[in-house]
Formats: sequence, structure tokens, C-alpha cells
Amino acid sequence: MPSLARRIFAEWLGTAFLLAAVVGSGIMGQKLAGGNVALALLCNTIPTGAILVVLILVFGPLSGAHFNPVVSLAFTLRGELTLPVAGSYIAAQIIGAMMGALAAHLMFELPIWQLATTVRTGWGQWTAEAVATFGLVVTIFGCVEKTPSATPYAVGLYITSAYWFTASTSFANPAVTIARSVADTFAGITPVHVPAFILAQCVGAFLALSVGQWLWPNPKAAQ
Repeated sequence: MPSLARRIFAEWLGTAFLLAAVVGSGIMGQKLAGGNVALALLCNTIPTGAILVVLILVFGPLSGAHFNPVVSLAFTLRGELTLPVAGSYIAAQIIGAMMGALAAHLMFELPIWQLATTVRTGWGQWTAEAVATFGLVVTIFGCVEKTPSATPYAVGLYITSAYWFTASTSFANPAVTIARSVADTFAGITPVHVPAFILAQCVGAFLALSVGQWLWPNPKAAQ
């Protein structure tokens, strides 16, 4: 198994690239779409799904390529990750996400530090985040247990789809949500709405954990 330092670095770097893609493609899409929001969302969706496939293929053999605090927490509760390692992963993911968003600002010559003003709130959006996160975690559990080689493609395709079938455009990730609150761009979310999104994501992840334990009841031991 790779050293803990290498695993933490992989989570940090992978999450940073994920957010650079999410925020950067949102900025580029908005620039090129000429006010067409559907086209801008499509421009945001495809790079996000694509980069997830790449990042999981690259970093999966090192850290498992979680890039998501609720995924790390879910694997911890399944007994596949120790609590200290999960805490290190989550810290790396949040820091990496923030740095990825700031890197996107630099690439597009925008103010580095911003506070988002995009309103994302209400029962519909909260329900969407719970559903999106539930589906993501179930997708991961099912693929890792039965067809691990398919995981990168399944996750990338799931997020690509969930961008369009959820009202919230499927953040499904607390680190992503936090980082998007400091990006006043197409992908942003105003900071005051972040806690409700994260709570909904945790609810979805815990429901997925229960379903996953029932469907695939033999998790690996933590190492």
C-alpha cells in the first residue's frame, strides 16, 4: 500500500484538479455560451464528468480517489478506512478544492478570492443534493464491490447525468460545495446556503451507506 503521505497528496491534488475543472469549465462555458444557460451548463457538465474519469484512473490506485468527504466518511463507517486516515483525507480534499477554485480564477484572470452570490436554496435543491449524493455513493459501493475496473467510468457518467436530472446540478460533495462558495462564477453557491447543502449530502450518503451494507454486506477490513 502507498504511504499515507502519498495517499493524502493524491487526495489533495486530485480534488484540486477536480475543482479547477468544475470552476474553470463553468467560467469558459459562460464566456462562450452567449447567455444560453443550457449551453453553459452543458459546457460545465462534460469536462466535469471527463475529468472525474481521468482522476480516478490516475489516483485510484494510490488513495482510492475519493475526492469527497462523504465518500471517505462512508468508507470509514463501512470499516474500510480508519478514522485518522479519513480525517487526513477530508482535510486534504477541502484544502485541495479551495486551491483548485482559486487556480481557476488565476487562469481566467479573475480576482483570486471571491464570495459567490448565486442563490441555491429550497426544499427542491436540498432534496436534489440528497438524491445526487445517495446515487453517487451507491454507484461507488456497487462498482468497487463487483466491478472495480468500471468505477472511474461509472462515477464520471453518473455525475454527468446528475448535473441534468437534479435541480441543484449535483454538487454531491461537501469539499466541492465549500470551494464553489468562494467562486462568484457560473458554478458558485452563496456561502450562507452551503450548510444546508452539506447537510443534505450527508443525509444522502448515510442512506446510501445503509442500502450499501444491505446489498454488499462484506466490506474489506480497514488498513
